[in-house]
Amino acid sequence: MTRTWSLTWHGVRTVAWLELRQRVRSSRWLVVLLLWVVAVGLITFLTDLAVSPTPGTPAGVPDPSGGVMFSVVAFFVLSLGVLVAPALSATSVNGDRAAGTLATLQVTLLSPAEIAVGKLLAAWAVSLAFLATAVPFVVWAYLSGGTPFGRVLSALAVIAVVLAVVCAIGLGWSALTARSATSAVMTYLSVASLCLGSVILFGLTVPLVIQEEQVQVRDVTAQGTCEVRPQLTTVVHTERTWWLLALSPYVVVADAAPAPELGPDVFAFDPLSTIRDGVRLAKAGPPDTYDWCPDPQTGVVQGEGPEDGGAVWPWGLGANLLIGAGAVVLTVRRLRTPTRTLPRGTRVA
Repeated sequence: MTRTWSLTWHGVRTVAWLELRQRVRSSRWLVVLLLWVVAVGLITFLTDLAVSPTPGTPAGVPDPSGGVMFSVVAFFVLSLGVLVAPALSATSVNGDRAAGTLATLQVTLLSPAEIAVGKLLAAWAVSLAFLATAVPFVVWAYLSGGTPFGRVLSALAVIAVVLAVVCAIGLGWSALTARSATSAVMTYLSVASLCLGSVILFGLTVPLVIQEEQVQVRDVTAQGTCEVRPQLTTVVHTERTWWLLALSPYVVVADAAPAPELGPDVFAFDPLSTIRDGVRLAKAGPPDTYDWCPDPQTGVVQGEGPEDGGAVWPWGLGANLLIGAGAVVLTVRRLRTPTRTLPRGTRVA
């Protein structure tokens, strides 16, 4: 047991270096990297054209177009990242086993934990190289204005952590399945379920948390005055299911990014801010008092008022890290020797 979980930097570095050298020999990842740069650059350029400030904007008025551009670029980089990262680790274990090179590592002094963490570190390093090539385009979006520097750093940091989780998921499926095609498909399905499936599931559970309740409502009386009184109305208790949204890496990135600095009278309509406000509203749940009384000056109904249930990203990021850690633990257990049973047709050496 102690030997299985023995972990040294020398062992991890050795495995990671062997993995990286094997990848460098292949020119395919360089082609993919070139296509990545072209795709991110094209999206950044087109987004810049689409959201550029309109002529005639008064000087000194905050322009939210820079925040929109940054949000689109950040989400596009994240989307490409969760597509590329699984390919870096989904065949790491079963591919080496099929080639007969995994057994060579297992009979050395390297522990199963060092082999697993080394392979994960190598896959993550390559994914970070892809992320690094996207940084100039992120800086381009940042220089467009409307985006605090802290927002850039937090978005890039969270994306980097998400890529590590995706690599860990691929590594886990690679250790669990015998065929590379199966592990690749299962990795993509797992990542898709994490990114989009949790959001879809949240939407499907909304009818389950709708109920009729007696709430406090501030409304206009027959005398024309506004007063608070109890009333039976439909209430949606999203505070019971908000955690489903928190599992999505898109929600984690959006919520972790600080709000843009646009001034009190400028509405932030960029995707990051919209998702951030929506998720925190879902976490807060229904308000204590519904305000349906119109404003005496404008005549506009104020509604429920802004709600903020607090940060969601620590819970979502923690859950993602637990999933990644579980995948690494599974990989270590599957790399232990001697192996009692092997899948049919699996090559040992």
